[in-house]
Amino acid sequence: MFKVTTKSIQWGRDKLTLESGKVARQADGSVIATLGETSVMANVTYARTQKPGQDFFPLTVHYQEKYYAAGKIPGGFFKREARPSEKETLTSRLIDRPCRPLFVEGFKNEVLVMATVLSHDLENDPDIVAMIAVSAALTISGVPFMGPIGAARVGFTAGAYVLNPSVDDMHVLRNNPDQRLDLVVAGTKDAVMMVESEAYELSEDEMLGAVKFGHAQMQPVIDLIIDFAEDCAKEPFDFQAPDYSALYARVKKAGEKQMRAAFAIRDKQERTSAIEAAVDAIKAAVSEEDQKDANLYPAIKKLESSILRGDVVKTGIRIDGRDTKTVRPIVCETGILPRTHGSALFTRGETQGLVVTTLGTGEDEQIIDALHGNSRSNFLLHYNFPPYSVGEVGRVGSPGRREIGHGKLAWRALQAVLPAATDFPYTIRVVSEITESNGSSSMASVCGGSLSMMDAGVPLKAPVAGVAMGLILEDDGKFAVLTDILGDEDHLGDMDFKVAGTANGITSLQMDIKIAGITPAIMEQALAQAKDGRMHILGEMAKSLTSAQAFSQYAPKIETLTIPTDKIREVIGSGGKVIREIVEVSGAKVDINDDGMIKIASNDAAAIKRAYDMIWSIVAEPEEGKVYTGKVVKLVDFGAFVNFFGKRDGLVHVSQISAKRLNHPNELLKEGQEVKVKLLGFDDRGKVRLGMKMVDQETGAEIVETKEEA
Repeated sequence: MFKVTTKSIQWGRDKLTLESGKVARQADGSVIATLGETSVMANVTYARTQKPGQDFFPLTVHYQEKYYAAGKIPGGFFKREARPSEKETLTSRLIDRPCRPLFVEGFKNEVLVMATVLSHDLENDPDIVAMIAVSAALTISGVPFMGPIGAARVGFTAGAYVLNPSVDDMHVLRNNPDQRLDLVVAGTKDAVMMVESEAYELSEDEMLGAVKFGHAQMQPVIDLIIDFAEDCAKEPFDFQAPDYSALYARVKKAGEKQMRAAFAIRDKQERTSAIEAAVDAIKAAVSEEDQKDANLYPAIKKLESSILRGDVVKTGIRIDGRDTKTVRPIVCETGILPRTHGSALFTRGETQGLVVTTLGTGEDEQIIDALHGNSRSNFLLHYNFPPYSVGEVGRVGSPGRREIGHGKLAWRALQAVLPAATDFPYTIRVVSEITESNGSSSMASVCGGSLSMMDAGVPLKAPVAGVAMGLILEDDGKFAVLTDILGDEDHLGDMDFKVAGTANGITSLQMDIKIAGITPAIMEQALAQAKDGRMHILGEMAKSLTSAQAFSQYAPKIETLTIPTDKIREVIGSGGKVIREIVEVSGAKVDINDDGMIKIASNDAAAIKRAYDMIWSIVAEPEEGKVYTGKVVKLVDFGAFVNFFGKRDGLVHVSQISAKRLNHPNELLKEGQEVKVKLLGFDDRGKVRLGMKMVDQETGAEIVETKEEA
């Protein structure tokens, strides 16, 4: 009934297996990839015909994590998986980015890719397994795909690269100083296609070494997929890329002069209008038959691309007049919003981000429900890209994949320099509102986010800047690496290479390639140019931070206190009675972690002190020989009981009340009276012994006996 094909290799510490032929047999390509005990099923289907008028490649990738894979039941009212999580969205992008450029040029039939996590061993991250499963499914499906690709995760610890480190090793990297890198790389046998990473101030050589290491380690996977496909691949789909060379010649003749003049305009809005006018002129000049040709739009785009690309490679001068290495003019402003905790406006050329920082308490932390378990995050970064930022109209809704991906890239770049939670016990939310865009708004978010947090008084380890690099690689091998690319250079170029970091090293690297990969030499040059650009931007940012940034008066003040874990129950009390009383009496917010860290937050310093003192009185132990202020709670014939330390009482024997002899304590004391007492020690039964006669009741200072008095 089943014609099953199975292939396996030992890959790193675990066995990697590919299987097809048993499940989802009606899909064009279906593969279950298993690494260790993490399994992902990838299914590929594609349309046999192109929709009329289709002028783009409609590839859709969905990565889904099923909670049953880790033996969990989803939370929430409906108890089923709902909208994609951030991890699912980001992994869908990880799969899409290296695969999309490898479809044959001109193929515009609809393709659907679905990757479903079936089992998770909590050791191997399913994102890498999903990329491998999808690559294998595309390769055997018959779709015109010029793969396969491989993928690998690379860690860096103790100066050595690690293949596919465990989920735990990569979780909350900034709390694990031994791990300095989480890098995902994908590529073909000959070249790298995609890189995504977060790093901890790695040098350019270390990052390049990690990419090379990952590319080398994925080669056995690529060989496995090829061997697997030889046994079970379907017949290739009969597709011939359309030849529109004659149409392109007519388009070029009709509009090259006007299009070249349009690209010579340096202002974006004016240039865009001129390009649109040139396109309209071309459409009007060609025949009615050409106007109906589905390849007219690709021919016009080819003309635009040839003008922009050819001029840059030949002359080294770009459409805005810059050379290949110059960063656009930068203006940085901080503290521009009066009531926010921190704000910055970062403008680089025609790209601008208004970035705002808000500081919160432990109650504001994000709770993350993932396959490998629940966790909390005290650093949030949200990126918004409204249509007006590019002078367009459009629908405004919930964040899309682009917004989530760009926000995560900026998050990765900045989280490496955040202070430890013990040093700065705040939840930090950064929101980047992109108000103008013409190239690399994600890197503007990195720069603006760094400035905004410093304006809010967040003690970053160092400022972070980011820059986007581009590439134009011609058929004859000539190329140009472009620093700080424009939107047109991104759209018509061959690479989007984003590097963020401090003066000491790289904190994030993201690379997307639109051609069949790039060489290490090109990547090395891009990293070197990116470093120069980053250092320049950091210098411009420093001009807006000439003095130490004051902590916002509107932000909550937080003080931390660490108590023994066996005292947590006493602070909380039965049914939370004690902690509720502390909050009500003090007026401060109190958060208690399982590790014994307590965060006390309020805008009122007196409220924080009241809560702190109440908690301290519960958990602290009185010190022998120390003087305390207490209150007489009960008088008896042999002395007075004094409440002196939280709820702790002690006995002042009648002989220890005064230097003169007393028949009864009521001769000097009354219940409710405030007194100064010294802790003399503890008796055999652990009872507290206090004394008053050796303490000045006015000042609280100890009375030193002279030799004559003795």
